[in-house]
Amino acid sequence: MAAVPRVPVVVLAGFLGAGKTTVLNQLLRSAAEVRLGVVVNDFGAIGVDALLVSGLADDTVSLENGCLCCSTEDGSVEELLARLVAPRGGEGLDAVLIEASGVAEPAAMVRRVLLSRVEGVEYGGLVVAVDAVEFEATRLRHPVLDDHVAMADVVLLTKTDLVDERELARVAARCRELNPWAPVVPAAHGRVDARLLFDERPAVQRQLALGEAVDDGHEAHLHALYDAVEFTSDEPLDPRALVRFLDSRPSGVFRVKGFVRFAVPGHGQRFVLHAVGAAVRFERTPWPRGSIRRTELVLVGAGIDAAALLAGLRACVATGPVDDGEMAMMGVLRNTEGVDTSGPEDPEAPAERRGPGGGT
Repeated sequence: MAAVPRVPVVVLAGFLGAGKTTVLNQLLRSAAEVRLGVVVNDFGAIGVDALLVSGLADDTVSLENGCLCCSTEDGSVEELLARLVAPRGGEGLDAVLIEASGVAEPAAMVRRVLLSRVEGVEYGGLVVAVDAVEFEATRLRHPVLDDHVAMADVVLLTKTDLVDERELARVAARCRELNPWAPVVPAAHGRVDARLLFDERPAVQRQLALGEAVDDGHEAHLHALYDAVEFTSDEPLDPRALVRFLDSRPSGVFRVKGFVRFAVPGHGQRFVLHAVGAAVRFERTPWPRGSIRRTELVLVGAGIDAAALLAGLRACVATGPVDDGEMAMMGVLRNTEGVDTSGPEDPEAPAERRGPGGGT
């Protein structure tokens, strides 16, 4: 009987807003010769990260409204891995990436892979993304992040383009102090060579010891400290009101991500929103064909007032088309990557479907 091909399963972890989805998308775009499967583990009922990577991986599965480390009793992780590694048309995957929620416990997720009974699955290592901008401040609030770095097989320094060389060297030195055996790799704009993750396997002895670690209980997990608030609106938003909301949001709201539809003629594209701490970034992209054009946001934070946040977001819904175009969008465009104000509103939309806010 022919041996069953072994598929390495790599866990990609990192705190909220560390840039995991950016890293994942770059890997999916650059690993042209590697067939990848992806499990996306969103925190919140709207699968934002899954939508962002949808179509780039050979097979994408989303676990929503909970983290993988708390979803094992029903066997769902095993089922997902079994689906991903099952051969299709004579061809199987070369590797599987599990993108962990920003509040998941890496050690628990690693154990799920190490103890997997799915034929052909093998542990491919733990990759931890470290935000070069926020890491020092975040680890003071959450010392457990030191443990996450310490158990990594590869440490990726993200957002390195946003810090000077001295600060970057300081963060890299801290990571090496916490984990002297793992490579610490700069990943500006989320770019990393896929061969770093798929060619080499981690040391078996160290990972087996990690697999035997004692679980200290659900209450100690980071997700027990954080809440997620989901907001959707089929009506477009007023960009000025949204910018004011983002600028004045409570400090407990650490992460905001999702898609925004604005009520401004000429700006009907999908605006992907990422906010981490004080940093706010938009990316303007076409709406996927056949998609429902609506605003979908997830806000993650600690000790947050969900009712107040939802009221604030509902106040951002426009009562009609916003007529003063560029002036109204100025706060958004100032923080938008790849803006091309000379381009059409939505080049993939049929002309008869275009209207104020790009609605259908």
